[in-house]
Amino acid sequence: MLEKITVNAQDILHHIKQTRQIPEIIERIAARSIIEHTAAEMSIKVETEDLQKAADNFRFSNELVSSEDTWRWLEKYALSLDDFEELIYIKLLTGKLAYHLFADKIEPYFFENQLNYTDAVIYEIILDDEDLAMELFYAINAGETSFYDVAREYIQDTELRRKCGYRGQVNRRDFKPEISAAVFAAKSPQLLKPIISSKGVHLIMLEAIIQPELTEKLRDRISSEFFDDWLKQQIEIIEICKNLD
Repeated sequence: MLEKITVNAQDILHHIKQTRQIPEIIERIAARSIIEHTAAEMSIKVETEDLQKAADNFRFSNELVSSEDTWRWLEKYALSLDDFEELIYIKLLTGKLAYHLFADKIEPYFFENQLNYTDAVIYEIILDDEDLAMELFYAINAGETSFYDVAREYIQDTELRRKCGYRGQVNRRDFKPEISAAVFAAKSPQLLKPIISSKGVHLIMLEAIIQPELTEKLRDRISSEFFDDWLKQQIEIIEICKNLD
């Protein structure tokens, strides 16, 4: 039985090649080069203050409370302190570049596409039998049973059953088209008539429709969407030379 295995950089590169991850990794490296080059051209810089604050936020979000926690995390990912600072730096630089390129486009885009950012709070049961779904729909509406009793009886997934089919706040774009059309045409709260999709027959309790607001979180999301599209376009038009020897 093996007692010790030594893994070196050559082993890691070989594994990456064998698992066909090279194209994805090359694309990420190219993306980083594009970000750094474009930011330099536009004189976009990361201040020391911002870097420290971002590092503190990163440690907090990853529960790296003590210095020992941080060192263990760095060791796990084979990172030095310089590597860690560089990781935070690139993340900040990317955000600053995205804001610089697209800040003035976010608000107009949001108001033109508000429907795409509407959410629905729902409970859902997916059945295989349309006749059964209709029977349960009418029984719930008649007060002969409740949606939650039906969920506890018919949902197979243990965790979802415990939540009585609660899916939480779901974005319009995350629904299948046939379900989205029914959900966002309804008035909440309401039990929707069974909807058939490729997954089965959906029995949905609509609790609320959440109208979108242009919060900082949503601004960041829209900015990221613009930036990702822009970055893909940049990668497509540049020549990437590979040297893996």
